[in-house]
Amino acid sequence: MRLEIGKEEKAQIQNGMIGLFFEDINYAADGGLYAEMLENRSFAFLKASGDSCDYQTEYDGGYAWEVYPAGAGLKAHCVSGSPHSEENPYYMRLETRAAGEGIQNKAYDGVYLKKDMEYKLTFWARCVRFQGCFDAFVEKDGVRCAQASISAAEGQEETYNHFRRYEAVLRAWQDAEQAAFVLCLSEAGVVEFDFISLFPGDAVAGIFRRDLFDMLKELHPGFLRFPGGCIVEGNTLANRYRFKDSLKPVWARKNNWNRWAVHGNNRENGYESVYSHYNQTLGMGYYEYFLLCELLGARPLPVLNVGFACQYQSDEMVGIESGAFREFVQDALDLIEFANGGADTRWGAVRAQMGHEEPFGLTLLGIGNEQWQTEKADFFERYEIFEKAVHEAAPQIRLIGSAGPDVTSERYTRAWEFYHSHREQENFVYAVDEHYYVKPEWLYEHVDFYDDYPREVKVFSGEYAAHPRSGFNMPEANTLEGALAEAAFLTGVERNADVVWLASYAPLFARLGYAQWSPDMIWFNGASCYGSPSYYVQKMFACNMGDVTLDLHGTDKKARETGLYCSAGLDKKSGEIIVKIVNSAEEERGIELALCGEAAVGCAVRALILTGPKRDACNSMEAPEKIAPYEREYTDLNKIVLPPLSFAVLRAGREK
Repeated sequence: MRLEIGKEEKAQIQNGMIGLFFEDINYAADGGLYAEMLENRSFAFLKASGDSCDYQTEYDGGYAWEVYPAGAGLKAHCVSGSPHSEENPYYMRLETRAAGEGIQNKAYDGVYLKKDMEYKLTFWARCVRFQGCFDAFVEKDGVRCAQASISAAEGQEETYNHFRRYEAVLRAWQDAEQAAFVLCLSEAGVVEFDFISLFPGDAVAGIFRRDLFDMLKELHPGFLRFPGGCIVEGNTLANRYRFKDSLKPVWARKNNWNRWAVHGNNRENGYESVYSHYNQTLGMGYYEYFLLCELLGARPLPVLNVGFACQYQSDEMVGIESGAFREFVQDALDLIEFANGGADTRWGAVRAQMGHEEPFGLTLLGIGNEQWQTEKADFFERYEIFEKAVHEAAPQIRLIGSAGPDVTSERYTRAWEFYHSHREQENFVYAVDEHYYVKPEWLYEHVDFYDDYPREVKVFSGEYAAHPRSGFNMPEANTLEGALAEAAFLTGVERNADVVWLASYAPLFARLGYAQWSPDMIWFNGASCYGSPSYYVQKMFACNMGDVTLDLHGTDKKARETGLYCSAGLDKKSGEIIVKIVNSAEEERGIELALCGEAAVGCAVRALILTGPKRDACNSMEAPEKIAPYEREYTDLNKIVLPPLSFAVLRAGREK
């Protein structure tokens, strides 16, 4: 197959076009990127149940904790009355009868330790009747793998109600898997505990789990959209994500149940899923998200609620004329001030006090998540109010609109009619957020999806993924076939870079055994992680985006008829032509690269190739790089061979 690559520059590719979408789904935050190792550290967890428009929560503060040793006659129960944190008013009261009695935490599927790693322990305690030592350790099958002892007299920062902060370092002298964290008293006594926290010593910025952070860093993302997703809205408005709740000290951030705790509820399971205790501690809050963006070199793209609960799951909303709605609008203005204001402003001062004197430089802001207009849900009117308020206060902010949950329904059509009706209004919308979770066949068939889009209003391909299969806890759904279909579709996105300005796969993370949604980009457990084939497609695109697209003179359309999908761009700095090409067939294909209007290029072509043995091949914890890109060189532009079922990035030098 001959591909003719023109020298005329076409669409400009936005710098940082390929980014990340983060949502706390599949235990992506607590139990994931947020490096906290313990569950329910503030004894504040809720158990959620129910179904659409009918959700309930039940306080279950003792969840994930039990007495140690099992069967001991001690008392451990959650109480309130004089709390360490008003936001999370319950705490654990422990009454022991003998030395060595205490409490232990199940820590998801157990604590994982690495030999010689240090782990930072922090907890608050009020010694009601106790003057001994706190013994903290990690134990597996009766063998201690790390431990520390802290005297009750060593507490710091005593509060008005006599809670004191304790810190210690546990150094692991051996590896451990699925172990238990234990906190005991050295003698009989009564102690009240709150906020018991354990972090690995190598956490990035003391916050982010290093291996997961490194996986993101390697993607070189252009932006990070956060904190969702559906959790922005909540399944009830009371359940929505309140960004101001996350700007307090970590022990004073109000615990919230996670909207994904009730995903999949039905009559057969009694409207209660196995993830009914999925909660949000907000330990990874808005400050941490902005810091993560800074560490990744990604533009922050926070998304705000417009006064709706999740339109799929609830009919709750605040009236557009109400004072409650004005608070939602004010949240947008306060968020901008938190991110960009000087330390002499109200919310800029909060940021500075949290440790970041300089502004974060927010330029992008999402207005609503996956919202759509109905007879009752007046999203368009709300968007107009937000747009006016934001741009009166901060005209430099670029707003992201919503086209609803799909790209095939009347909801989507009405959304685009709305945004196009304002196309003459400067700065009305920067890009419109589109979502599609579809079969691989749909992506192959719609590689030209954006070819005929009007160019006046831009697109944010905000949530997309191929779903060969889907469901709970299905890492095998991340197949090579799905990844190749995504790569094929992205060639169409790149070719249309004059209308598609941002793109991000979703969801980003999934903890093995804790996933409400599959497929996902990165899978992990307590010890390790691996990238799916889709991860490598994202990486190959993000790290090989040119500055402008180049015309393929119709040869790309001819190639498409034979199962080849391609795009071409130019990296102006290196002078290299970058060709991305998918071979969806089960046999190898020969390719000729013809650079139109120029002499043949004699230099080698550097190739990065992703392939695998069969369409349903996938990576796993046991074989994390079964499908991973490898490099090779071609010395003849007329003799490039693509393996069966492959995606290749070809970088060819261009003569001056």
